Amino acid sequence: MARPSKPVAGILPARCLLGVVHLPALPGAPSYGGKLEAVRQSMRRDLLALKRGGAHAVIMENFGDAPFAAESAGPAAVACLTSLACEARTLFPGPLGINLLRNDGLGAMAIAAAAGADFIRVNVLVGARLADQGVLNGIAEKLLRFRRRIGADRIRIFADVDVKHSAPLAPGYTLEDEARDAWERGGADALILSGAGTGHGTDPDHVRRAHTSAPRAPLLLGSGTTLDNLADYLPEASGFIVGTALKRSGKIDPARVRAFVRALARTGR
Repeated sequence: MARPSKPVAGILPARCLLGVVHLPALPGAPSYGGKLEAVRQSMRRDLLALKRGGAHAVIMENFGDAPFAAESAGPAAVACLTSLACEARTLFPGPLGINLLRNDGLGAMAIAAAAGADFIRVNVLVGARLADQGVLNGIAEKLLRFRRRIGADRIRIFADVDVKHSAPLAPGYTLEDEARDAWERGGADALILSGAGTGHGTDPDHVRRAHTSAPRAPLLLGSGTTLDNLADYLPEASGFIVGTALKRSGKIDPARVRAFVRALARTGR
């Protein structure tokens, strides 16, 4: 079944590249370097590279804050990421997303509302997963009620299914179950499939299984997509969240971004 050529969650083109800005450690994290300005400069560099390359959207995440808290990332992370996201909103004209690791969807929603961002990524929206942080519980009920309470219904929720760096807590709860529940019961606006870890390829069979169980849901690939394997995920995938494959020597390379955007344009013809 081919994907319809309609916008993803009403905000992104049907074949889209979401470039990832991996932020260095923020204040309060063990690896924080002591100067927020250095974090800000890193963000600016990668954001402008994604803009020059023509990325359709950007998602910012506190990638350098490991080890991550299972739930709340803490007030320092929320405050600093809000400040950074407000500047990002002025630098990048397209849709802006927030991922507050590990599973602080409420904090991400608050940041997005304050900064004028368009969507958030939630690692565990429904069910429960076992990760290096311990048990990660679904937050759909709390998140949707919080979004309504702060008047942020316009902010979309992109939810991981079988999220990387984790394992299912209940063996009988399948990928199909999680995809269907996230879409039909959890309030997700799009679903994200990823590999075992950051930069690891997504199993194309998982994409097909998620597509079969939630055929109306836009599917985004959350890890491991490269120019070499892009075709493996079509026509089911609507968009690609890419960080590692866009980098050269640890920095986003506009030429790599442009090559990805051109490849996606060819697939849409």
